[in-house]
Amino acid sequence: MLSRPKPGESEADLLRFQNEFLAARASPAVKVVKKADKRRGAAGSGDEERPPLQDSRDVVILDDFPDVLPALTPAPPKKSKFKNACVRFDDEDPEERLECHDRHITAVFSKIIERDTSMAAVTMPVPTGDPFPRAFHRSEIKNEVKVESGRKSIFAQKIAAKRAAEEAVTAPPAVETRHTHRISAVPGAICSPGSAEEEPLHSTKDGKPDDDVSTQRPRIITGEGLGSLESEREALAIHEENLQKLHSMTQEEILQEQRRLLVQLDPSLVAFLKSQRGVDEGQERREKPGHPEPGTESQHGAKETVKDFSVGGSGMEESVWPEKDTRMEITEVDLPIKPQKEWIHMNNVEFEKLEWIKDLPYPRQRRTKKGMQARFSLKGELIPPDADLPTHLGLHHHGEEAERAGYSLQELFHLCRSQLIQQRTLALQVLGHVVQKAKAGEFASSLKGSVLRLLLDAGFLFLLRFSLDDTVDNVIAASVRALHILLVSPEDEEYLDQTFSWYQGMAVFPFTPNSEEEEEEEEEELTLMEKTQGKKSKVENKPDPDVARYDVIKGLLKTQFLHRLRYILEVVRPVPAVVLDILDILTRVARHSSEACSQLLACPRLIETIVREFLPIQWDPRAAEPGHLLTSLHGIACATAMKLIRVLASGGRNATARLLNKFELKSRLSRFIAEDPQDLPLRREEAIRLSTEAFRLWAVAAGYGQSCDLYRDLYPVLVKILQSLPHLLSDCQENPTFPLSIQRATAVVTLLTHVTQTAGCTAELQARLSSGPGDGEQIPPPPVTWNQVSGLRPFLETNLRRSVQEISRLETWQALQPLTTTYIIYLGVYYSICSQQPSLNPVDYLEEVERLTSEVLLPLLSQPAMHRMWDLLRPCSALCNPLSCSPASESVPSIVSLSCTGGKPQMSLVGSKSPFPFLTALLFLINNVTHIHKGLVSKYTSVLDFKGLKDYLLQSWPTRPPSITPSSAWILRHEYHLQYFVLALAQKMAGICPDYTQHASLHHCVAMALLSRLLPGSEHLAHELLLGLAFNPEFIPEGKTGGPEAADFSDILHLGTSTKLAQPGSVAAGFPKPRRGVLLGESYQHLPFIRACYLSQFVHLEPALARSQVAYQGRTYLVQSLLLPEVKGPILPSDWPFLPLISLYNKVTSAETRGAILNTLPPDLVNTVTRNLQWVLLLETWRSRVLQNIPAAAKLARLMCVFLTGGDLFLEGPVHCYTAALLALYCQPKVLDSLELDAPLPGLASFHDLYISVLEQFEGVSFGDPLFGAFVLLPLQRRFSIQLRLAVFGEHVSTLRALGVPLKQFPVPLERYTLPPEDNLNLLRLYFQTLVTGALRHTWCPVLYAVAVAHVNSFIFSQDSTTQEADTARKSMLRKTWLLVDEVLKKHLLYYKVPNPESLMGVDLYEQLPPIRLKYLQMVTKKEPKENMQMSDPE
Repeated sequence: MLSRPKPGESEADLLRFQNEFLAARASPAVKVVKKADKRRGAAGSGDEERPPLQDSRDVVILDDFPDVLPALTPAPPKKSKFKNACVRFDDEDPEERLECHDRHITAVFSKIIERDTSMAAVTMPVPTGDPFPRAFHRSEIKNEVKVESGRKSIFAQKIAAKRAAEEAVTAPPAVETRHTHRISAVPGAICSPGSAEEEPLHSTKDGKPDDDVSTQRPRIITGEGLGSLESEREALAIHEENLQKLHSMTQEEILQEQRRLLVQLDPSLVAFLKSQRGVDEGQERREKPGHPEPGTESQHGAKETVKDFSVGGSGMEESVWPEKDTRMEITEVDLPIKPQKEWIHMNNVEFEKLEWIKDLPYPRQRRTKKGMQARFSLKGELIPPDADLPTHLGLHHHGEEAERAGYSLQELFHLCRSQLIQQRTLALQVLGHVVQKAKAGEFASSLKGSVLRLLLDAGFLFLLRFSLDDTVDNVIAASVRALHILLVSPEDEEYLDQTFSWYQGMAVFPFTPNSEEEEEEEEEELTLMEKTQGKKSKVENKPDPDVARYDVIKGLLKTQFLHRLRYILEVVRPVPAVVLDILDILTRVARHSSEACSQLLACPRLIETIVREFLPIQWDPRAAEPGHLLTSLHGIACATAMKLIRVLASGGRNATARLLNKFELKSRLSRFIAEDPQDLPLRREEAIRLSTEAFRLWAVAAGYGQSCDLYRDLYPVLVKILQSLPHLLSDCQENPTFPLSIQRATAVVTLLTHVTQTAGCTAELQARLSSGPGDGEQIPPPPVTWNQVSGLRPFLETNLRRSVQEISRLETWQALQPLTTTYIIYLGVYYSICSQQPSLNPVDYLEEVERLTSEVLLPLLSQPAMHRMWDLLRPCSALCNPLSCSPASESVPSIVSLSCTGGKPQMSLVGSKSPFPFLTALLFLINNVTHIHKGLVSKYTSVLDFKGLKDYLLQSWPTRPPSITPSSAWILRHEYHLQYFVLALAQKMAGICPDYTQHASLHHCVAMALLSRLLPGSEHLAHELLLGLAFNPEFIPEGKTGGPEAADFSDILHLGTSTKLAQPGSVAAGFPKPRRGVLLGESYQHLPFIRACYLSQFVHLEPALARSQVAYQGRTYLVQSLLLPEVKGPILPSDWPFLPLISLYNKVTSAETRGAILNTLPPDLVNTVTRNLQWVLLLETWRSRVLQNIPAAAKLARLMCVFLTGGDLFLEGPVHCYTAALLALYCQPKVLDSLELDAPLPGLASFHDLYISVLEQFEGVSFGDPLFGAFVLLPLQRRFSIQLRLAVFGEHVSTLRALGVPLKQFPVPLERYTLPPEDNLNLLRLYFQTLVTGALRHTWCPVLYAVAVAHVNSFIFSQDSTTQEADTARKSMLRKTWLLVDEVLKKHLLYYKVPNPESLMGVDLYEQLPPIRLKYLQMVTKKEPKENMQMSDPE
């Protein structure tokens, strides 16, 4: 074994060891391999040519180490970081490229003196005898400086010591330094944009710089680098020149120059210059430790004005900052405890961390156009920006704007994520207060924008959802409270409970946001494949924030929100306030939709927990003790939980069945109804509320025909309650719970109403069951019969008589009015059903009706208080007062609200003084009474004679209804009920009462307006209006009192227009052109056929009509849900009179889109179109105000569908006549003035596209029909879009050959086409081209021929200043006109005077050119006209 070299052995020993190693041929421990150099290209590019290593050379090789690097699989591509960024072209000049990208200081400073190095001392290394310079040891460093912060290398410390020594040698005298350092502003230094502390220049009152500036030495330009003799002089000269320039500039000019420099200079250079200023000021402060911070000397002086500006902004906003800054620089002298050297890690005082212990500055009084950040107190109140609040209130913190009290929304969001429980809880509480005050509208006048929208966009909803998952009870309580404030409106629930017992009050619209905006955005984003998926899958695949953006409730349901609330109720078991908030939130979720109700029922153990814990059969009686403090609501009956179950039951009959059977709610209903509220072991108010909600839940179940078996069991209890109702009046003044008792009584009567409706269906279902199986489903009859409910009527009728006697006492009547309303509704339902019972004798109930009329209803109508109630209709109407149902200022589309926050005014439809619920119920009863006893109709004629009712109808129908919102839909639905019952009563009187004719026109207008306003769920009312009133000849008295003759007389005398209304003829021979009066008379005679035509157009509404009929007719066994359909708009569109025509056009268009060709039309097509045109003509003549909400352009577009439907349909005689009559009406001057074709039209994507379709149809099938041609010419008026005229004279120039509408048959004045003169050069060239080439001739198209001649003549003789192109074009046209071979066209173009439809050519010509035109013609053509300016009539 070879030995290793040891210390002390010589070089000879090493050689000997090497020879021994080589002789032994032992394997070496390492091996040296020379790798290929990557910088020389491919491997082996130069190494192969070298000779191999000889054995005599030392080679070190490592075992198990490959010679070649292992290849990476796959090999990553080697890309240069700079190759793509530095693209160069061969012809690119490097100098130009440098100039293009230069952002050096030389781009601003043009005069730069080169550094003079001639006088600079050059230090050569000191020659020594050592081969290298002598290294120094750290112990030799003497002038070592203290390190202020952090560590420095030895080299940096040496350099710092050297610089400190040089500065000590060259330092100026102390007096001069003290004088220089008094200045706090640096001339030429650049202030940060918008900074309030840094000023561009200290100025006096006249805007000039201070005298101190002139004595300050330059900071940036020091002269270093120049010759030693010239450096100071040059620097001072530059400095004096700058000061002189600053003295000559005003403050505004200085700021303007400052902004220009900030824009031009490189930001890094600006930062460097500002840092130099900071370094200089820091050095000055270090030299004089006791010297105050710059700018503090002037804090007691005059207030300074700083103009705030933003770099790159388009405008400049000024703000005034009167500051009194008391902040001082903290030094070691100010420290209460002086740090000692012996203290570990205390040798470096971090002054920047001690800034927070300084005194706060005074709030800055800022008056600016720019908004400031809103800050809120701990109660959610907005703190004014200039408020100077004490610090002990806890509203100051160490964030931004530390001098301002309060917390911004951003800071509150930050605190919500704090690790401290108290901070998280406080932040959530403050955010809840802010939302509460925002919903109340307290910030509407103070803050810009919507606070709620801002919070939701920032993720406030999911912040609350995350906070619900907290493990701390206080955080959970705060988040639940904030979520309750955000979602729930207690006032909305209060008004919904109030309207529960109104007519059809149990049925409400779902609280679902309108999804039209979301659907439009989805259609833009989704591909064709994604559109084929169902709506449910699209919602499931969308992220939670996207869903919550349009629907907050739906977004929450996607986050397992219900499971978390169930866990809180079941496991956490919070305090009563949190439990009540959670129950309110769940009630709000249940109102969202039937789908939300299903999710509530499907959530595991949620309903079980609520029923078990908050609706127990027995509980601790100590809960009823007045002084007992409830620490937990679990195990105690709660009215809010019963209300939640009731709202859940409203979601559908299946949900109600599950609640009653699966969760054993029938036994609980019996428990809470059988016992009187005063006997329940609860507080009095809570006991009454619980009993009220129990009755309401039973009423909802009875509305589906369910739980009526309880009626037999609890009949004695119900009779006892009915017997006690008269005693409520005696407790009106004394009992503080009287309003709650009234609500309970109304709930009881509402329950009996629905039980009576269900009992009325028993006979019908029993007959179906006994008749055997049929086509429909066999429904078992309910367990209650008519005989079991008929005995309730005497009780309720007696109570009604007593209540009506109090109508003269205003306060008492106002308290009893809700209960009286339910009495009347019950009687109306009772008498509507009793006539359908086969077991009753008609004579008996007819006598009862007569007695009710004579003893109750007629005396009630004669009361003076009833006159006051009818007079209150107009002040309380939502149609007459649209602002009463306008959305709140802080309403958010994604959270549906009824806008009842703060309460509704007393004089509103749902206000305390509203007559609508009582009068609606009264009209409902009167209609049912007159329906079963026709002989009583004449006794109620006084109802329609009330002046208050007539004034209300006169004002309500012409006004445009409020926009459809959740609030307006809820309110308007009840108002439409009253209008419908007025019309239904009028329909009964129309054929019986001879004096009714005076009201017929008004009621027909109201009916037509109501048809276009009724909302989803009221399809039954719309059907009844169409069936019995809209097309009833009795409501159109003009048809039989000289209306057609008056129309003819108006046309003959040209009433309403300055010229005769011409009607275009037809190319089809063989039928005369009837007068408008004849057409109106024919339409009046065909009203029954018109009604049948329109009823057939509403087949698509049959399912909705069936559901609505079930609800309004009281067939409870078929009612599926008390939630109405989602509101997206009225049932019928506003232009429903054109609906048959639109339907036919859509059918033809869709068939042609699929590739089908309709050669044959439906056999009844002509009749359908004729009936539609007859109805529109009748309305336009006698009910023109009914169609005033339809734009004139929309009417014209609908009428154009006649020509786009079915080939030559327009050539049919009746269709042609009625279309021509309507065109004459639409061409009246007032209609033409209101025609706006460029405005967006309802139901029409683009009028331009429709017009192009009309042009194409005209080219194909018009046969030159004048009526069709008139519709083509009508949109070509001068004031409409030029694109329509370019389409005719450009792409569709062939239509000019067939537009042969005679001038005397054209109903539009030519002045609307010729004035003002055309100024579009392209269109003028097309006019001239079609005239010259013969494409436009007088014999082919006289109207456009006259129009084109007028515009070309005006253009070629125009001498107004214009562009060179237009001037050249008009002179060229004039020369070409002068050279025309067609003498007739030439004379028309040169001698045109004015349009004249009575003339054969359509224009009047000059006999000789005016002198100015003649002179201009001679100048352009440079020739004398051959004729002596004389003209004969060219024919």
